[in-house]
Amino acid sequence: MPDSSPAAFALVLPCYNPPAGWAANIVASLGRLRALLPPATAVHLYLVNDGTASVNEADLTLLRAEIPQFTYLAYPENHGKGYALRTGVEQVREEICLFTDIDFPYEEASVAAVYEGLRTATGDVVVGVRDETYYAHVPQGRVFISKALRRINRLLLGLAVSDTQCGLKGFNQRGREVFLHGQIDRYLFDLEFIFLASRPGAGLRVVPVPVRLKPGIVFSQMSPRILLAESGSFLKILFGRLV
Repeated sequence: MPDSSPAAFALVLPCYNPPAGWAANIVASLGRLRALLPPATAVHLYLVNDGTASVNEADLTLLRAEIPQFTYLAYPENHGKGYALRTGVEQVREEICLFTDIDFPYEEASVAAVYEGLRTATGDVVVGVRDETYYAHVPQGRVFISKALRRINRLLLGLAVSDTQCGLKGFNQRGREVFLHGQIDRYLFDLEFIFLASRPGAGLRVVPVPVRLKPGIVFSQMSPRILLAESGSFLKILFGRLV
């Protein structure tokens, strides 16, 4: 019978069209992560199916068998990563919550570092930040967009942490409240969250932590359609900066 007591922290993974072998990769990644955490640290995995048919019963059986604290959430239509994460975070009972991508692209040591920043109360929101080596694994179009967005975040939005798009972040209960106030469902949900968390009225400590990708991780090109759709989201955030 699954353990129903709160774990040391929650890990929320949004899932949409996952790569082959994704469930086994999660099990292996969590095994490596546990070896880096303080003894007896339990991790509660929340998996959110964001309207994909690619999750089958064999995957879920494996995860339930190998992960004592596992919660599966699903809905029929795709809404986007931000929506999926808010759906998962709403169900979290643990004091500390992290999220990353379904392919677990960041080194387990990086995940442990984000957790440690929250466990030791270094910050209310701990944000993974990427160094220049990250861009060697990313298509040039995404490199341009990522670096341009970092400049905009710093110059126009005045964010102390300019790398808002890294797919590894965590927060405590106070950060969770702000995260759940987000309204953007897709690409710029991270930026919206860091913007809201960084506002003086939030009273949150937003702390960057350097993170590294695992070897062999490859990112796809970004669709111009997504960029066009997200331009409206960015204008909404920018307007929030001005009011």
